[in-house]
Amino acid sequence: MKRLIALLLVPFSFLSARCAAPDTVVAFMGRWDLTVHLPNRDVPSWLEMQASGVRTMVGRFVGSGGSARPISKISYSGSSFSFSIPPQWEREDRDLSVEGRLQGDSLTGTMVAPDGKQYSWVGHRAPLLRRSQEPVWGPVEKLFDGVSLKGWHAMGMTNQWVAQDGILRSPHSGSNIMTDATFRDFKLHIEFRYPAHSNSGVYLRGRYELQIEDEGGTEPPNNEIGAIYGFLAPNGKMGKAAGEWQSYDVELVGRTVTVVFNGKQVICRQEIPGITGGALDSDEAEPGPIYLQGDHGPVEFRNVTVQRAR
Repeated sequence: MKRLIALLLVPFSFLSARCAAPDTVVAFMGRWDLTVHLPNRDVPSWLEMQASGVRTMVGRFVGSGGSARPISKISYSGSSFSFSIPPQWEREDRDLSVEGRLQGDSLTGTMVAPDGKQYSWVGHRAPLLRRSQEPVWGPVEKLFDGVSLKGWHAMGMTNQWVAQDGILRSPHSGSNIMTDATFRDFKLHIEFRYPAHSNSGVYLRGRYELQIEDEGGTEPPNNEIGAIYGFLAPNGKMGKAAGEWQSYDVELVGRTVTVVFNGKQVICRQEIPGITGGALDSDEAEPGPIYLQGDHGPVEFRNVTVQRAR
């Protein structure tokens, strides 16, 4: 009888442990759009925190560059938390260390980069981006006229992009380029071509990178061509050889994305959790441009069109 009573009490003990968790821990959980304050500019970042069992928090982190990184353990006490993750593309060997605290409905804190420099940051809860009804699609609009850079502007100090023979061309690494117009929900068609070993990307709303690269199989599937970088892997390898024209057809509604790569649906109505490395900002509730990466090698684009949701 004693053993039976003990067994019956196990679920209640588990429930009690969960209920005993401080309210601030529950308030930590979820996705947060961060802004990191550098000396001369602000850069976007992203953080997700969630429970693992009854007393552990884990998560994911996106910095100003690179892909989403797992956080194996987030320490917390009262309204404060902290974690460390190993470097990704940084050259230094030190971990990235982050400390934060709940302040009202926001997070504030500091982070120490692998180079030892410390920065302050602020975070706001990421929006859900859910529509109340299905979109009605407007007419097809040309984003590139084939003969000029009208409707586009380079994002760096210099501009290596040229329009020639119906092609938007970046002959060498340089500035990224983006549309003057901004978009909320849309359908995008874009064709691209790159030489061997090159790398680029199409940033949806300027925040979510749809990866373009010469397939080498050296990265995880969610970082390779056809992926929403660091988050969503394509369900198959549809890339052609370097030097051949390829195409993306993308539908983005709120956070839900569908990608057709060279005529094959490789991502079907999947949720994008947050911004990817290289995003323009972390203001996910706002419309954003289409931006094309030109700082990772030569790349060419053509037949760029969009349909806006009404």
